[in-house]
Amino acid sequence: MGSDPISDLESELADIWRRGRIQIRERARVIDPGLEPTCYPLLVLLSRHDAVPMSGLLAELGLEKSTLTRQIDSVVRLGLVERHPDPADARARLVALTDRGRTRFKEVTESALSEWRERLSRWDPADVQQLAELLRRLAESTT
Repeated sequence: MGSDPISDLESELADIWRRGRIQIRERARVIDPGLEPTCYPLLVLLSRHDAVPMSGLLAELGLEKSTLTRQIDSVVRLGLVERHPDPADARARLVALTDRGRTRFKEVTESALSEWRERLSRWDPADVQQLAELLRRLAESTT
């Protein structure tokens, strides 16, 4: 590492993002061999809710409407996601994971968490908590 902590942080984050893209690609393939890795963040967001309006997905994912529509179409074709009419707005549609999508995503997530627990089992739990808090602070400072 160099003498500039900000440059060091930038370098470490770039490495983490690169490795993260590789992990996302692998997780997407395990969920379904036809799942595009670019759709994985959509599944992550949908896994946290029963159903999400398209407008909420657009805001949260920061995608163009046409890009999001293509992603949703793709995961619908794979049977991982479905669209429902929004009972609050007849013009709108809600997007949700199918039972299969939720099950596959949960299996992959549980496996990933198990790997994280194994890797961090030798760490002091206070260090893990501090890392989580520092990452949260970093994320909040960039929005």
